[in-house]
Amino acid sequence: MSTFSVFDIAASGMNAQSLRLNLVASNISNANSISSSLGEVYKSRQPVFAAELKNSMSQNSAAVGVEVKGIVESDAEPVMEYSPHHPMANEEGYIFRPNVNMVEEMANIMSASRSYQNNVEVFNTSKQLILQTLKMGQ
Repeated sequence: MSTFSVFDIAASGMNAQSLRLNLVASNISNANSISSSLGEVYKSRQPVFAAELKNSMSQNSAAVGVEVKGIVESDAEPVMEYSPHHPMANEEGYIFRPNVNMVEEMANIMSASRSYQNNVEVFNTSKQLILQTLKMGQ
């Protein structure tokens, strides 16, 4: 593994956590949206990550970063609420709220921000180590 590949690994981790933070922000901002039909209601979205692997000549795989495999919508049922006087109510008097769990989203935002911060620390520490190594040659 190259000395500079640590920067690629940290950068891919920062990109992944940035996507995760954006999805959490989207989930939180849509948590109180209301729909009149089950098909139109907002569904909580989460990223799917995987370790990127690079085959070396010795057939050993080494992790070289984080790959975003996709974004999935939650299978949890939306909240159906009886509110016949609401302007968005359907024919039966129901409105639909998103399946966003605010406690889960707050835990996700704390975890993602800490993971992002850890990747920044890896990046900065590696940079400092390389600079110190270069200073040794002077």
